[in-house]
Amino acid sequence: MTPRERSILSVTCFGHFMSHFNMLVFPAVLLPLTARMEMEMGQTLSLSFWMYLLFGVTALPWGMLADRFGSRPLLLLFHLGAGVCGFLAALNVSNPFVFSLCLAGIGLFSGIYHPVGLGWIAKEFENTSQGMAYNGMFGNLGLATAPILAGSVNYFWGIEAVYMVLGAVNVSGLLLLYLVRNGHPTRHETTRKVQAKGNLTPFLVLLVAMMLGGVVYRATTITLPAYFELQNRDLYQTFLSVSGQLGSPNLFATLITSFIYLVGMAGQYYGGRVGQSVELGKGYLIFHLITIPAVLVMAVTSNTVLVIFAMIHSFFLLGMQPLENTLVARLSPPKLHSSAYGLKFILTFGVGALSVSMVSGIKTSFGLNGVYVALAMVSTILVFVIMVLNHYRSKQN
Repeated sequence: MTPRERSILSVTCFGHFMSHFNMLVFPAVLLPLTARMEMEMGQTLSLSFWMYLLFGVTALPWGMLADRFGSRPLLLLFHLGAGVCGFLAALNVSNPFVFSLCLAGIGLFSGIYHPVGLGWIAKEFENTSQGMAYNGMFGNLGLATAPILAGSVNYFWGIEAVYMVLGAVNVSGLLLLYLVRNGHPTRHETTRKVQAKGNLTPFLVLLVAMMLGGVVYRATTITLPAYFELQNRDLYQTFLSVSGQLGSPNLFATLITSFIYLVGMAGQYYGGRVGQSVELGKGYLIFHLITIPAVLVMAVTSNTVLVIFAMIHSFFLLGMQPLENTLVARLSPPKLHSSAYGLKFILTFGVGALSVSMVSGIKTSFGLNGVYVALAMVSTILVFVIMVLNHYRSKQN
């Protein structure tokens, strides 16, 4: 990488870390919040609907603004807005309505990152897969850090402190942006080989695939801590015997969840390597195919077996992201990369937010186990869509 690429990556990696950190704090404290607010779990879960919806549906306008004004101003707004909303959430934990509004603000400003950060990488990096892989690893680090950090802070200081920490870490991104060089289009953007062929059909099919993947991703991330807390009781008792009775079911569940996302971080690195050596569509298909048996086993197991197959599921579900993001770069015009990523995330995270309602309904009727059976069905449809994508891409080439 050039010095400029490393400079850009330092900003985008931290931004990617924070965007996922912001979204994963809520699931980590879902059960403590439910007890605090004296509500049913489904009611508490519904407080996050607007956060996840705005995280996704605002991606396209944010991306269009980035194509017009550049990435750095939008990332400044991301860190400032999400930080302020985090502080406000900390002050309103006992008020469900206002707390939900604060969560919505966190989702609104966190939605800036993906179209802006990934569009910046796609425009300026010669080796797109490499840039996406490193960037993706820090996103997974955010996934891994949020549960254990939120669970630990909640255990010692309470839910208010959790959101104070969220606000402070977001605002710290302003200092990083100040220290790095401002970014404007360089010769990379105009001299890189344009690989978009002008045929929109493969890109539209890819959008459908990414939308289905967003449903699986969001439903998994919002349920894993609670699912581990309910399904890993024997493991928790073993943990207590080793830790000298230190800890709580929620802290243990968030610890396991963080470990699962660290495995996903390794998957991101592996996905980036696969993107450099294997045809993108083939790797994308195989990664999603492997998630189907893994999530089915998750639906019917508990304790050690559940954790093992959750690791497999996370490795491939998150590991496919460098492949997917590189496909977006290959199938969209360079001058509209941020807008293209905006389209991606308006579907993956916007439509994926509907999985909050889906999870609530399935949990009420069939329990949390039923959620993972439903996700296996969604992933099966996703695999068939990827096969259609690869068919159109082969015709295009």
